Amino acid sequence: MSRLLDGYAILPGAEAWSAPGHSARARTAVVVVHGFSGDPISMRPLAAGLAERGFRVEMPRLPGHGTSWRDLMRTRYDDWHAEVARAFDAASANSDRTVLVGLSGGGTLSIDLASGERRGAAGVVAINAQILDREGFLMKLAPVIEKLVPAVPSAAAGLSKNDIAKPAVRESAYGWVPTRAGGSFVRALPRIRGQLGNLTAPALIAYSPQDHSVPPENSLYLLRVLGARASALVLERSYHVATLDYDAPLLEQRIAEFCDALNPAR
Repeated sequence: MSRLLDGYAILPGAEAWSAPGHSARARTAVVVVHGFSGDPISMRPLAAGLAERGFRVEMPRLPGHGTSWRDLMRTRYDDWHAEVARAFDAASANSDRTVLVGLSGGGTLSIDLASGERRGAAGVVAINAQILDREGFLMKLAPVIEKLVPAVPSAAAGLSKNDIAKPAVRESAYGWVPTRAGGSFVRALPRIRGQLGNLTAPALIAYSPQDHSVPPENSLYLLRVLGARASALVLERSYHVATLDYDAPLLEQRIAEFCDALNPAR
């Protein structure tokens, strides 16, 4: 039976998840963060793969996610940020170094924490992360729409449903986006861009040239601004949800190598 939260059941597989790690790699903790309107299902194969390789893993479920989009209506960016910070602190308690790994909005949150109050992060991996302002006519009207309409279809918010190249693979993201929750995310972006200069930890910026939800210009911007602090991983065979797509094995391998490179003992 799925546990109930505010009357809505957590989707099977969308629960928060953690693993203690084993061998020498257990001293490196990895916080794996899903995206806005998505849930841990999109990150579970990556989290499990890193755990099998020995890393300690913390994968939170962001407030309002993995149940019903109506739950998301009651949450804001600060709520999601606080949950990732909590997971970071839990992961750091018994490890020598902690790496933040996030997909889409989870990548944005990871960049935010690593360049903000959690500058102690050893590294950050952003996969198809949103960092630039969203474009389009509806985005310009967003402050007005928030007051009039509680939620819009994900396509209207510029989020392509099931943005995966691999056939027969489905994402469990919400089909509706609460406007005020989405607006809180967009309003955080200028602040995050303004603190990128504080990011001193190494960064791996992974992006899909064929992304239908977050334009690759976002990742190219990060690479340009971060300069020598960042390296690029181009996911040629995948769409937005690369963690469930053709390049998932490549992502896991490169993230493991990235984490290993942060360990002086290796």
